[in-house]
Amino acid sequence: MKAIMLEEYGGPEVLKIVDLDKPEPGEKEVIIKIEAIGVNYADTARREGKYVIDTPLPFVPGAEVAGIIEETGSAASRFSKGDRVVTLLGSDSATGYAEYTAAEERGLIPIPDGVSFEEAVALPLQGLSAYHILKSMGQLEKGETVLIHAAAGGVGGIAVQLAKLFGAGKVIATASTDEKLAIAKELGADVLINYSNDGWEKEVLAATGQKGVDLALEMAGGEVFQKTLQCLAPFGRLVIFGAASGVQPKFYPGTLMGKNQSVIGFFLPNMMRKKELFSKSLKELLAFVESKQLKLNIGGVYKLEEAKEVHSLLQGRKTKGKLVLIP
Repeated sequence: MKAIMLEEYGGPEVLKIVDLDKPEPGEKEVIIKIEAIGVNYADTARREGKYVIDTPLPFVPGAEVAGIIEETGSAASRFSKGDRVVTLLGSDSATGYAEYTAAEERGLIPIPDGVSFEEAVALPLQGLSAYHILKSMGQLEKGETVLIHAAAGGVGGIAVQLAKLFGAGKVIATASTDEKLAIAKELGADVLINYSNDGWEKEVLAATGQKGVDLALEMAGGEVFQKTLQCLAPFGRLVIFGAASGVQPKFYPGTLMGKNQSVIGFFLPNMMRKKELFSKSLKELLAFVESKQLKLNIGGVYKLEEAKEVHSLLQGRKTKGKLVLIP
């Protein structure tokens, strides 16, 4: 089979097209003929050797796959050949940039008839992150105010919609351009704020009558973290799920005590070790897509052989929406 492999860390050019043996299923595994592969910033971090866990070389990247079951292991009985499924491969053994992959049967979720492979593969990382940041970690309650940064991005755009579906009273969306804010508005955001402007945190407070937000989603780090902390209401929760700026902020926990506030960390692979959470939440997300309650922005579909070009586009911030590879 064809696959994309990296044998050294570096830029997009280290992604090489190789021929590998088609995998054989373990007892409780299936072989999936891959129809769609999700491309994520985690894949670029793997390629650069900068992921939060070690990436052993040689390595076939790619954790999100959707496809058709071609073969089942001797002890795999929940699914049959021909079934359409989506899954999130293990973070220590991701092999998604390929024509076929082996996957544990217990992690497979059936794709509803009304959902395409491309839509399904947009959910395991970004959709589940948005879901669990809001619900499991953020403990969003009906009527609360939510602040979502990068609200037109992969996680942000889904989070805006889910926050409304989960009953948020007000969703405050920030983005770096008016064009991106227009996207957030279409997705259901109530208040739009350009965080390229100085004093955006004052605009957030003004939008809440100076009370502050009950829940904030933050992935930039640095100054954005500090200003977001200033936007929290009493009993407010700030969920961190990245540090895109590369700057780790100074943080003094004692400042949280006066208003009973919380800062919470989120890392999806740890959450996904709880298989019951993975299955329930991904099924719920797929149902939202099938019923047209959740819109997914597929920003581009490319051939597997174009992986290095897709990585360049992603890191150059020249794309919008979810990027998908097709074997």
